[in-house]
Amino acid sequence: MALLMEPGSEPLTEGEKADLDAIAAIKESAAREYREEGNQFVKKGRKHYPDAVDCYTKAIAQMGALSPPNPDASVLFANRAHVNLLLGNHRRALDDAEQAVRLSPSNLKAHYRAAKAALALDLLPQAASFCRRGLEQDPANEELKKFLAQVEAQQRERDLKRAKVAQAISAAKDLAAAIEKRGLRLGKAAYQQLTGVKKPKLDEQGVLHWPVLLLYPEVMSSDFIEDFPETDMFSEHLDLISKHVLRKFSTFAMG
Repeated sequence: MALLMEPGSEPLTEGEKADLDAIAAIKESAAREYREEGNQFVKKGRKHYPDAVDCYTKAIAQMGALSPPNPDASVLFANRAHVNLLLGNHRRALDDAEQAVRLSPSNLKAHYRAAKAALALDLLPQAASFCRRGLEQDPANEELKKFLAQVEAQQRERDLKRAKVAQAISAAKDLAAAIEKRGLRLGKAAYQQLTGVKKPKLDEQGVLHWPVLLLYPEVMSSDFIEDFPETDMFSEHLDLISKHVLRKFSTFAMG
């Protein structure tokens, strides 16, 4: 009998073929019933989403027993991916949507749901790939085009942030190398209430620029030079500093 045949073996009689066709029809019918039941659970709201997942899983199991696989299995995987997205099960949703795409590359909902799941998992290149593959099937699909634009915008923003971080790291390494080359040693940060966040910097010509703080304990005051290139002579700033200091002393004496 067909029910006792080894998997993969060919039916030998017309009766056995009929038995297999009947079994396939029963499984397809059961899969359709589970699918419709799952759709109804989705419509009932979040409380019933796990029940919908269970129904789609049972429908997939029925379809999986068919040979060759029924194209409707792609819809079932895409449906389960949709519910998993609603539940926040993004990895499961991505796995289901990928399977739906493999079973039917023309399933645009599967591409879209795979892209959404990939984005939720912070897999931007994969999300963009699913959008592009879906657009190969339907270049006019507005939903996929809008989502692709969103993904690409996020990718550009990420690339810009990474470039800024890389630039900052490179500048910090160059500064540290320049300080080490000069045999300078830096102590702990102090007087930040007077200097703010100003730090040494290295310009494009390889010149170090220092923030310089001048303290006047006698009058409990200070001066701050934000940018003092190492190539400058202190005398170049002395006149301005002297005038400022004299003014502070005069104010102190008069007080």
